[in-house]
Amino acid sequence: MPDATDRRILALLQANARTTNAEIAREVDMAPSAILERIKKLEQKGLVTGYEARLAPKKLGLGLTAFVFVRAEEKGTAKVGARLAALAEVQEVHQDASKDVDLVKLRVRDTDDLARLLGTVKSIPGIQGTRTTIVLGTLKETAQIALTH
Repeated sequence: MPDATDRRILALLQANARTTNAEIAREVDMAPSAILERIKKLEQKGLVTGYEARLAPKKLGLGLTAFVFVRAEEKGTAKVGARLAALAEVQEVHQDASKDVDLVKLRVRDTDDLARLLGTVKSIPGIQGTRTTIVLGTLKETAQIALTH
């Protein structure tokens, strides 16, 4: 479990992954070399799994977000999940607690693109059916984790 300083470092990185070690050092009142060492340890422990830029889907022509509940022959089969995750339009694949095996979040251009992708999904061996919900608007979307626990 990270200590208070590590949680502060994680919060700063999570807010802006491009924050420099010097800026983080000023915020937590430590030397930049100590911050670098702490970040390396956080990465080695698997608390930091990567760094990425958040892109604007609509500005990239991906204006339709949908969630697809995918029912497979066997619940929780890794093969189906792996095949779903391999599709470029798929952003997330989650096993859920209901009868549906996976909950998939995807982004596509429009309903025609969605129909094409659903055809691809339904052609994956082991998939029995799908149920799709199209997002009309998003009130909150984040990959940030609350560190105040």
